Amino acid sequence: MTTPTPDPDRARALADELREVHRRLRAALDLALDADADPEGPDADPARDPLLYCWGFCAALDGHHRSEDDTLFPLLLRAHPDLAPVVAHLRQDHRMIDHLLGSLREAIRSGADADERARHLEGVAAIMESHFRFEERRVLPLLDALDPDGVPAAADLYGPLA
Repeated sequence: MTTPTPDPDRARALADELREVHRRLRAALDLALDADADPEGPDADPARDPLLYCWGFCAALDGHHRSEDDTLFPLLLRAHPDLAPVVAHLRQDHRMIDHLLGSLREAIRSGADADERARHLEGVAAIMESHFRFEERRVLPLLDALDPDGVPAAADLYGPLA
């Protein structure tokens, strides 16, 4: 019996899917920042309610990080045990971002003005971008080389935006 050859296209797709999720999260953050810029101007559109954009962005980013912590990182560690310090760093980032999202949610709940919400969103944006760049440098090359056999669906690895 021969061992099946891993599909290199599927392995490359794993990295491409993560890139796409990061792109979509960056776009969602931009929408939240834009929607929050002038939420009560004379032509305010209820469909652009900044609270909806902020809540949606928070939920999507939180779901992405939970999926990575629960599914992607254990998969990577099985294939690359030496990656443990990198994964520990990424998980620490997740906890920091979760804390920042909690502060943003609290600001929203307490009726913070647009400037304060923007400061929270910009703080999240700075840490998120640093995190994504580190993850893309350290994890994407490993995904490109990963044997895709038995790899869960992208939504299990990357969250609701996959």
